[in-house]
Amino acid sequence: MEAAQPKSKSELKKACINCGAELLYAPGTTELQCEYCGHSETITAATNSFEELELRPYLEELGHLSHSEVISLIQCKNCGANQHIEENYKSLHCVYCSMPLIIEDQQKEAWILPGALVPFQLTKEKAHSIFKSWVKKLWFAPNKLKKAALDPQFTKGLYVPYWTFDAQLYATYTGQRGDYYYVSVPYTTTVNGKTVTRMRQERRTRWTPASGSISGFVDDTLIKASEQKSGRIPSKIARWNLMELKPFDSSFLAGFVTEKYTIPLKEGHLESNIEAKRIAHRWVCRDIGGDTQRVSSLNMKLTDETFKHILLPIYISAYTFKGKQYNFFVNGQTGALSGQRPYSFWKIFFLVVGIIAAIVLIIILLDQAEQQ
Repeated sequence: MEAAQPKSKSELKKACINCGAELLYAPGTTELQCEYCGHSETITAATNSFEELELRPYLEELGHLSHSEVISLIQCKNCGANQHIEENYKSLHCVYCSMPLIIEDQQKEAWILPGALVPFQLTKEKAHSIFKSWVKKLWFAPNKLKKAALDPQFTKGLYVPYWTFDAQLYATYTGQRGDYYYVSVPYTTTVNGKTVTRMRQERRTRWTPASGSISGFVDDTLIKASEQKSGRIPSKIARWNLMELKPFDSSFLAGFVTEKYTIPLKEGHLESNIEAKRIAHRWVCRDIGGDTQRVSSLNMKLTDETFKHILLPIYISAYTFKGKQYNFFVNGQTGALSGQRPYSFWKIFFLVVGIIAAIVLIIILLDQAEQQ
């Protein structure tokens, strides 16, 4: 199989026909909009569905260039995140850790093109509203935290890379099926100073041998394709409706930062195999039946394996307080939020002092009341 050469970078910027400013994707729509004159253009819907790539050629490094493109990247020297930056930026900050990034540090690199993405559905303003509501509910939060959550410069929209894997799964297994039953067992106890014998029900398990095979289609196993020293996206919000995936169109990236994968396809595939084994184990337990199961052996085989590189939307606000970094995340599709938070020492200190003072005052008043 002959590997094709990577294509040059596709056009990410489109100028407004009225004023020449850059058109940006408007979240929740299928439009590019100009922030200056209000002109909008519709993103043409793709006529074809997104492509599932055959896995084996890419793992054998024969196909790694056949569906790839050269892009400009800046790697954050602090946390290691690879961010796809448009050429019109002169300087900016890492979306994960807020460290300065300089455009002169950019490098050209080929990547496997995204096959699909979930476009942003929430605007930055909506993300700010969610941040604001969350911050208001926090007890003992430093005042600077509220400023960070409400200041637009601290919040960035980021397309995060993931791998998805599909496969036909077949497995054979041996194990045991456990069925519960109950027996009456005598026991002694003391009642009114006398020893008496009574009966109680105890649960037992009847085990019988089980063996067989299971098969099925494993669809869209989602594996994170990047990692950083800081700013890990919490699993609490890393849930997207993949039914809303759209064929990749760079128009949806306009106005947002795109992160390049740092976890290679091979490593992502190994992680997907671990998840496939978990799925197979669940299927085996269901096939064995009964009340409980033991799986002694499980031999799994995956065939017809395919994969996609996809991009998923997240808003990130990075904030440093007393030398420690905190990150807040909003799912750009669902609005789910998760965040780390610092505590204000002085707010907690004055609360504790106030409680102690109140207790002392109550003791004094009670003591005075007793003396009277």
